[in-house]
Amino acid sequence: MTLNKYMDQMVFGLDIGTRSIVGSVGYLEKNKFKVIAHYVKEHESRDMLDGQIHDIGRVSDSIAKVKEELEQQLGVELKDVCIAAAGRVLKTVTVHKDYELPEETAITGEHIYSLELMGVEEAYENINASQDNIRFYSVGYTVVKYYLNDYVIANLEGHKAKKIGADIIVTFLPEDVVDGLYSAVEGAGLQVANLTLEPIAAINVAIPKKYRLLNIALVDVGAGTSDISITKDGSIVAYGMIPMAGDEFTETLVSKYLVDFNTAEDIKKASVSNRQITFKDIMGLKKKISPKEVREVYAEAVNKTAKEVAAKIIELNGGKSVSAVFVVGGGGKIYGFTNAIAKELGLEEERVALRGEEVLGSVEFIDENVKKDPLLVTPIGICINYYNQNNNFIFVHVNGERIKLYDNDRLTVVDAVLQIGFDNKALFAKRGKELNYKVNGEHRMVRGEMGEPAIITVNDKEANINTPIKKNDRVKIIESTAGKDAEFYIEQIPEYKSEIKVYVNDKMVICPKLVRVGDEIKTGDYKICDGDEIEILDYYTVDRLVEYMDLDVKNRTILVNNIEAYGDEPVYENFSITIEEKDEDEEEIVEKKEYKPKEPKKPKKPKKLKKITVEVNGKNVVLSGKEKYIFVDILDFYPFDTRTPQGKDLITKVNDEKCDFYAPVEEGDKIDLYWEN
Repeated sequence: MTLNKYMDQMVFGLDIGTRSIVGSVGYLEKNKFKVIAHYVKEHESRDMLDGQIHDIGRVSDSIAKVKEELEQQLGVELKDVCIAAAGRVLKTVTVHKDYELPEETAITGEHIYSLELMGVEEAYENINASQDNIRFYSVGYTVVKYYLNDYVIANLEGHKAKKIGADIIVTFLPEDVVDGLYSAVEGAGLQVANLTLEPIAAINVAIPKKYRLLNIALVDVGAGTSDISITKDGSIVAYGMIPMAGDEFTETLVSKYLVDFNTAEDIKKASVSNRQITFKDIMGLKKKISPKEVREVYAEAVNKTAKEVAAKIIELNGGKSVSAVFVVGGGGKIYGFTNAIAKELGLEEERVALRGEEVLGSVEFIDENVKKDPLLVTPIGICINYYNQNNNFIFVHVNGERIKLYDNDRLTVVDAVLQIGFDNKALFAKRGKELNYKVNGEHRMVRGEMGEPAIITVNDKEANINTPIKKNDRVKIIESTAGKDAEFYIEQIPEYKSEIKVYVNDKMVICPKLVRVGDEIKTGDYKICDGDEIEILDYYTVDRLVEYMDLDVKNRTILVNNIEAYGDEPVYENFSITIEEKDEDEEEIVEKKEYKPKEPKKPKKPKKLKKITVEVNGKNVVLSGKEKYIFVDILDFYPFDTRTPQGKDLITKVNDEKCDFYAPVEEGDKIDLYWEN
């Protein structure tokens, strides 16, 4: 065979399984993969258990023998190989994560991405806490469900919510498994050209992309475990495994027929036919049994395994069954297995099928003696995957630390960040501490200022968490910062900006509102503290007013709205305060800080009082009781609310001329008094 023109396209794939090592060499031509060399070698002893390499040296020797056999078939030296990490070593962690927003907010893609990252970070923490001294690599995550204010929803973006959440499945691969595979391959004189996952390799052959819009499960039944993948909406959405497979069925025959493991394997394989089975037990006695009898022996193990497989499928698929199941792998060929899965999932039997020759239609074997069956799906998939993706482990540098990442062909800065355990919160700008307080019993909150997001560079160029990364990239991250804590002063409270106007001896006095914080009176420049309970008063007391105006009221009488008042008497908006000299014979009696009624005053000489009539807003109003009048006196005789603003400005005019409250008013004057918008 002339291979020169195919040398650049040729790929060597190796499926390192629990029972055997399968090597295939071929090339892709016009969407058809042509296998030009193929060899299967069983382990001479149980060097691998449940997909885990236990004896690296012996596995290396077996790989070397497969390599030599293929080289003899081809007449060329093989240097690079594609391998797959077993799905059975994948660890999946399911987390539910909620993201509380400060207030009802329209959900953006950034909110959703932050939620997902928080879930992945929690999964990292969970798996590291449960698996001591083992380092894991994330190979992807899948969102099973989104929640909007605790209700399930298909798509969060664009909806308004105060709380969003997600159920997320995160998949991990342990470092020692990857390192063991690399060591075994390198010990055989080969270099890893590409590493994928066995479930990915199998699904690329068994479930073409055109079928992945359907909700389908792939079950790869090996010797030690059954690997499970789920497709939906055009992609692979979840991986899982159960530690039960072909060996479970074999071990039931070992004890039943008193044979060694290899003999039991032969009996199991023969039971799928209808011919009598002959063997010798460990006592040397020759036995002859029917396939039906063998099937009855392992039927319980088959049903138990099928039940576990079905339960895992439902778990990975968000709590519900799938539309169909494809079964591959040697262990899946056991009698009754597919029917048992169909029963457990509530599917029709024809919807659970063993996939072998049907899915290898685009594969051509040069050696016509090679029979297409489910056992070949994964090794051929490893080869084909080489052309489809660049899945491998690569090294990058993050803040000077060299780390290993699983290259799923979609690596970004955030993957590297998560791998080194960088706190997700250190990526995004943080607000300073918020300030919570109460005004007149009503809760108020002031947010802190936003800080700066993390500064990220890739190879000294500006980047962000979504920037793609590749082999040997240098990533640098400077943590995000928190903004300034919230600050707020009494003078910034909206209610504080209004004033109280009172009239003292017929003159208007404008007083700032008083503010009580706890048991103390504070001024506008007071910096509010977290938890403060603030009361903005809409009145003064007589004592506070006297203090504010710095009045000397010794030997004077204070009247509020013409009624004698004392220290804690309230003074509201537009109240009239009169301060008069006391008569010489007037005595003030104080007892326990309470004022007693005074003796009647001696009659004073009557003043000459007069009445005048003015026109207020088109109506005649009579003013009486004083010798002379100013504008503010009108409020005693004309009903008008100056306390509650009804517009932008209060207009005051006498005879069409703007004036203040102290302007004199005479008989027949025309008065305008109104709020202007």
